[in-house]
Amino acid sequence: MAYFAKMTEDNIVIGTHAVDDSDAPTEAVGQAFLESVHGWPAHLWKQTYIDGSQRKNFAGRGLIYDPVRDAFLTSQPFPSWILNEDSGQYEAPSALPADAGFQEDGSQNFYQWDEETKAWSKTVIPAS
Repeated sequence: MAYFAKMTEDNIVIGTHAVDDSDAPTEAVGQAFLESVHGWPAHLWKQTYIDGSQRKNFAGRGLIYDPVRDAFLTSQPFPSWILNEDSGQYEAPSALPADAGFQEDGSQNFYQWDEETKAWSKTVIPAS
């Protein structure tokens, strides 16, 4: 099975479609097939890979195709976050603290990024 992202002229993914391998032995053939079936221009279909082995991430609705990187990327969540060129994911300037998540007492440490301070802000959710 081959998968294709359907995009807008601005390279924003608006959907994904599965195509039988026999209808898409190559990306170009798959694009032409999808155009013939859906009427959506062939250049607005890009092949995407579930395992992220190519084009960094599996294309999902709202992701952006970057033709320079030939990758599907999320939008940058905060101005201070930096794109990891290897993974195609944006990362905070500092790592999420190691104590994030559930604790032994059942409480949970929840962190949110604070762009003003450029740091993680902690909220403790007590055990119920």
